[in-house]
Amino acid sequence: MTGDLNTYMKESKKLIDDKLKEFISHSEMPKDLKEAMLYSVDAGGKRIRPILMLATAEAFGASKEKAFHAACAVEMIHTYSLIHDDLPAMDDDDLRRGKPTNHKVFGEATAILAGDALLTQSFEVISNSSLRDDQKVTLTTLMARAAGPSGMVGGQIADLSGEEQALTLEELEYIHHHKTGKLLVFSILAGAVIGDAHEDQLAHLRQFGEHLGLAFQISDDILDVEGDQEKIGKLPGSDESNNKSTYPKLLTLTGAKEKLASHYDEALMHLNQVSVHDERLRSLATFIIERDH
Repeated sequence: MTGDLNTYMKESKKLIDDKLKEFISHSEMPKDLKEAMLYSVDAGGKRIRPILMLATAEAFGASKEKAFHAACAVEMIHTYSLIHDDLPAMDDDDLRRGKPTNHKVFGEATAILAGDALLTQSFEVISNSSLRDDQKVTLTTLMARAAGPSGMVGGQIADLSGEEQALTLEELEYIHHHKTGKLLVFSILAGAVIGDAHEDQLAHLRQFGEHLGLAFQISDDILDVEGDQEKIGKLPGSDESNNKSTYPKLLTLTGAKEKLASHYDEALMHLNQVSVHDERLRSLATFIIERDH
């Protein structure tokens, strides 16, 4: 399945990349703004969130094509969050995926506006899709909740507030669940909505996504300790230098790896309850937590 998964991810990534560039390139806007948006969209990344959405939609019998707009929308939001996360007022990073961060190339003002533009265009992309109106309403509502104050933005402010502090495990999980997990959960739920999943299936998929999201962030924390710059695309140890609370810092590196395995097992338990052809989703979950470890 590894070879099949690699092929699937490579092909899906190419499709998403092409669609993202198409949506942005065909939009009317100032040249400088378009260049800044395309720079970060084209900066690489494995497109984990949109690929999870495509795979979930396909698990419920929907086509990839039906999910393309929503998949691009979630990647636009993810990219906007990275642009803003790298800003001097936030994490003040010089590198993202091995390239200079957006504000280092285009300046802070343009970087902020490029992020703003990606966020707002993501909702336009969904509204222009061929999905049913009820699906569009559901997806835009779920996406706003996942990206907004009760989701990613709320997690981001909690993360900033937690710097220079010794957080409890509960506080750290709140940050991870909201800052990273909510958008990942949305990606999975969106694929299921596009595939007309039942409520009980959506409930188990939400739990699958929540545990996978926590495992995903723990994996990032571990990579920040023992990854290398070429693989992770940024300087290792940046969390430590920014005085961020992390799982390895709170639980030790061994404890963090044990916690990751626990969340992974919980995620698969809920996926088993969905009763769909889940082999690809299972393989993606394994890939997500084993990145370069």
